[in-house]
Amino acid sequence: MTSVAVIGAGSWGTALAIQLANNGHHVCAWDHDKDLINTLQNDKENKRYLPGNKLPTKLTATHDIADAIQSAEFILSVVPSYAMRSACEQLIQIPIPKKFIWATKGFEKQSKMMMHEVVKDVLGTEIQTAVISGPSFAKEVADNLPTAVTLASDDINFAKEIASYFHSDNFRVYVSDDVVGVELGGTVKNILAIAAGIVDGLKFGANARAALVTRGLAEMMRLGVALNANPKTLMGLAGIGDLVLTCTDDQSRNRRLGLALAQGKTAQQYMEELGQAVEGFHAAQVVHEIASDHMVEMPICEKVWKVLNGHLELNTAIAELLGRDMTEEFT
Repeated sequence: MTSVAVIGAGSWGTALAIQLANNGHHVCAWDHDKDLINTLQNDKENKRYLPGNKLPTKLTATHDIADAIQSAEFILSVVPSYAMRSACEQLIQIPIPKKFIWATKGFEKQSKMMMHEVVKDVLGTEIQTAVISGPSFAKEVADNLPTAVTLASDDINFAKEIASYFHSDNFRVYVSDDVVGVELGGTVKNILAIAAGIVDGLKFGANARAALVTRGLAEMMRLGVALNANPKTLMGLAGIGDLVLTCTDDQSRNRRLGLALAQGKTAQQYMEELGQAVEGFHAAQVVHEIASDHMVEMPICEKVWKVLNGHLELNTAIAELLGRDMTEEFT
């Protein structure tokens, strides 16, 4: 058994902390929100983000980030992508273990860096790192329902070590050395889930949803090739697996954002009502810019970005997508 510090106690951070604690590991959670930590300490439950799931006895919480990592053998960061750099900058000021894992999906908006690049930029290249991603709603993981994910590291032996801490009968962890592919799949699928929510919100039907998911996967794979990801990764859990999950189930905040847009709400209105991060909103602009930099055609993601930022009316975006010229499927 080992000790783990979990940085970020939202729904996904709490679910992964529960998974680790249920596996017998000592877990200490920290979050910048003191009221949230008070709830975890006093009620033994994350009533805001994961109500109904009592915390295991091996899962504790603290207001002091130094206390959280004091005896930890590795850190699991589950902060939103826009907060990853600031979280790492906090950690670099105190002694930290040389093993750093994250379950964050997205790119850094200002620099267009992927999360592994942000981590190395702040924490240096001497630490061992890994990312965990895949089709996994927090509530189902906390409820111990069957789930399968991918854990990737440049060092496959390190990936196997960390995977062993998470792995259980109902939480299968597959390992990979394709960090870029795993991160890319977990980012692009959020944008496509917004599009899927729009399609279903407008009652376009199952045919349209299937076409969207398939052509969205083609966009993901084109960008993956440009960024030197392994195409097989995007055909796996972290790619098509996560894409299908978030495009077809209303537990996805990104899909629900698309549904809200179809009802005439703005992205800002929806996110204010939700009170949680919607990674697809933040990812849309960065992915659009990276695709442009690499001259990769991603029409669905591009239209989502334009709609989210008010550059294009929803009906116009749909008309432009449907009116595209006929072309070969595999080009």
